[in-house]
Amino acid sequence: MSGICEGVVVVVTGAGNGLGREHALELARQGAKVVVNDLGVARDGSDAGSEAANEVVAEIEAMGGEAVANGADVADWDQSGQMIATAIDTWGRLDSLVCNAGFLRDRMLAGMSEEEWDSVVRVHLKGHFAPARHAIAHWRDRVKAGEDVAARVVNTSSGAGLMGSIGQGNYASAKGGIGTLTIQEAAEWGRYGVLVNAIAPDARTRMTEGIFYSADDVVAGTFDEKDPANVSPLVAWLASPACDVTGRMFEITGGAVSVADGWQHGPTRDKGARWDAAEIGDAVHEIIAEAPAPTPVYGAQ
Repeated sequence: MSGICEGVVVVVTGAGNGLGREHALELARQGAKVVVNDLGVARDGSDAGSEAANEVVAEIEAMGGEAVANGADVADWDQSGQMIATAIDTWGRLDSLVCNAGFLRDRMLAGMSEEEWDSVVRVHLKGHFAPARHAIAHWRDRVKAGEDVAARVVNTSSGAGLMGSIGQGNYASAKGGIGTLTIQEAAEWGRYGVLVNAIAPDARTRMTEGIFYSADDVVAGTFDEKDPANVSPLVAWLASPACDVTGRMFEITGGAVSVADGWQHGPTRDKGARWDAAEIGDAVHEIIAEAPAPTPVYGAQ
């Protein structure tokens, strides 16, 4: 198989279903050798142990590609390291990492438990950092050995992470953190030949099916705008040697792709001295009036 990822060795986390599955299949179509990682959990992170990763490997092999299954918990430090080692041990190196794994435990913040907060932040935010930390150690060692490295990391944020989402404060906070992690990694790792970008996809997956979207809504013979496969060509490009951008966040849904702009320094009032608490409110109202209005939080009334 050949394409823009020909010969690229890539790890895709959470690749047993939904977006991750489509990413793994598209990367394989484009010629990549794929470590298909999936812990095999349900939408809420329970019941680990399904055969989803093996099934995706079988699909890739049936189309003539190369793939191996991996069942690591991406937020476990040692297991995520072993996952990265799987790629290196199997094919001699790692070129790209696509971080996609995650689950939901939705609840309004006023009723959210500590476990619901910790588990979601763990799998999304630590589950992005831990694999990437092991990957950069591999790439940095190769650079120190005199090798020219051209590596890629693709992180997965969300519209919830960019704008917030009512009833998903744990998920939105973790996904917002992934956005910041992306620009941090890009700034620190460029010296090692590593480009890092993120996507905020809008698609029908196990996490959105029946809540935001339903396959029953798709009209036969029409373009399925929420098909998760629509997202994967962007991921394949970002994970490929053709990618020449770093530190950016891309929103993608259906056939529409856009680049999202993060926090920027905004309008300013400088008194040249310390403000009095009673007067600074006027300055706050002036600079807000000059700034663009924020995008509404998803689900806000």
